[in-house]
Amino acid sequence: MSKLDPTKMQDWQIAEAAEKDMKTVYQLGEEMGVERMELLPYGHYVAKLDYMSILERLKDRPNGKYIDVTAITPTPLGEGKSTTTMGLIQGLGRCGKRVTGAIRQPSSGPTFNIKGSAAGGGLSQCIPLAEFSLGLTGDIDAVNNAHNLAMVALTSRLQHEFNYTDETLSKKKLKRLNIDPRNLAIKWTIDFCAQALREIVIGVGGKMDGFMLRSGFQITVSSELMAILAVATNLEDMRRRISKMVVAFDKWGNPIYTADLDVDGAMAALMNRALNPNLMQTIEGQPVLVHAGPFANIAIGQSSIVADRVALKLGDYHVTESGFGADIGFEKFWNLKCRYSGLVPNCAVLVATIRALKMHGGGPRVAPGKTIDRIYREPNPALVEKGLGNLMAHIETVQKSRIAPVVCINHFLTDSEDELEVVRRAAESAGARVAVSRHWALGGEGALELAEAVLDACKDEPKFRMLYDDDTPVKDKISRIATEVYGASGVTYSELCEQKIKDIQCDDDVNKLGICMVKTHLSLSHDPDKKGRPKDWTLPVRDVFVYQGAGVIVPVAGDINLMPGTASDPAYRKVDVDVHTGKVTGLF
Repeated sequence: MSKLDPTKMQDWQIAEAAEKDMKTVYQLGEEMGVERMELLPYGHYVAKLDYMSILERLKDRPNGKYIDVTAITPTPLGEGKSTTTMGLIQGLGRCGKRVTGAIRQPSSGPTFNIKGSAAGGGLSQCIPLAEFSLGLTGDIDAVNNAHNLAMVALTSRLQHEFNYTDETLSKKKLKRLNIDPRNLAIKWTIDFCAQALREIVIGVGGKMDGFMLRSGFQITVSSELMAILAVATNLEDMRRRISKMVVAFDKWGNPIYTADLDVDGAMAALMNRALNPNLMQTIEGQPVLVHAGPFANIAIGQSSIVADRVALKLGDYHVTESGFGADIGFEKFWNLKCRYSGLVPNCAVLVATIRALKMHGGGPRVAPGKTIDRIYREPNPALVEKGLGNLMAHIETVQKSRIAPVVCINHFLTDSEDELEVVRRAAESAGARVAVSRHWALGGEGALELAEAVLDACKDEPKFRMLYDDDTPVKDKISRIATEVYGASGVTYSELCEQKIKDIQCDDDVNKLGICMVKTHLSLSHDPDKKGRPKDWTLPVRDVFVYQGAGVIVPVAGDINLMPGTASDPAYRKVDVDVHTGKVTGLF
């Protein structure tokens, strides 16, 4: 690996070179303590793990230390959270620790659009890159197919109820559900950024062509089924959660579930194999479990509970990743994932970059596909200092959970020592451990300072607590997140929200669900243009959904869409395949 120079090679070229020395899944499994029959291979270098067998066999083994990786509010370019996750795993491996990792599977939407596949970068990547980026073992396809099967069942029932009498329905062994076609809870899904499909009309034609109504698409990883995959603890739990998915409402406003359509069993069958986490590896050969999906701004954005439980039994240290900044990714890890799993974290790594801090300090706009201003490449400690408010807000968020924060300054080659020192002093004065990590350029060797800081933090006895209790009223839960995590002065609700929350409060079971906020990841506020640590603002909640299967209430704040759009210079223009070797090129 020392011969690879990330300053002269693209990520896919580094990955391709590293893949020549990859361990087979059998080597990985043996090193991890996984028995051969617990490996479900997909070729030589990717496998699924039989989680039920592993957890049953190792049920008496104590869990390893549990570490979450989160970040400050990023620039639109991302600040290397996945790269840092890979680097930390490699660094802990260099320290002689038995370490595992868990990250989320990338969606084809960002992979072929702007962000890329999120496999890491430089000398800290998850490999094999092409398999990771291009569908892996089919988990997202399973979510897509199961979700769309629910839509097939729903639209089919609408057509039959419209065309048939009660007597005919009875003969066909169908119960009239009185579905309100103007009040459907779900749309179709596709795993691409396809803005042209946000709003569509279906059922055009004769009466045998379906029921005509307005519909649309959302990106697959925003489906409630992806959240269910992330939080389900076993197959029985997943099957139960799927049956509680609300797909529509009847003409009196009562929910209609997948179980009412008799489609829940088939959906669970499609999702069955997807519940086994996927096994891959870092460039330096440490095991990485890849499971569940991205988008903490519009979804739960966590690697799965199943993956974490398996990895905690197999490693002495387990590094898991939460999406985007601590305001949404870590907050959902803290108050949703840990609530449902019962797992208690030992440490949270907060990734920060000099580039992002300069942006929060008032630096010029940063945009994908645009040349970054020279100020981000030249020393400017004063501008970094102006942006520290954002870092302080995220440190305080982690501290509210009573988890030890470790600030990781993800080192860029253009960072100056004076700029790094500004961040170090501020973070230490706020009560956080600090490490500068050069994992992008040096791999695990460059992450040793970070690994040592994490090992030190894991010595602390965790005094973990939730932000709110199950019985806390819905508006109070939302208010605590808005004021104590985002820094808002208060919350306002649309008329629609007020009525929906009133209905929620009438149902004791729904009222106890956790809160999964939908909000921009580009600001602590709902407005992506408000950088730093915004003051004197109010969070506007314009809608609210109930995902009973996933066990969450979903308030929507600001202008957020469940179907992103594809940019003018998308990543798919650079992706190709060598027709002689079959090697995929151009991924990042």
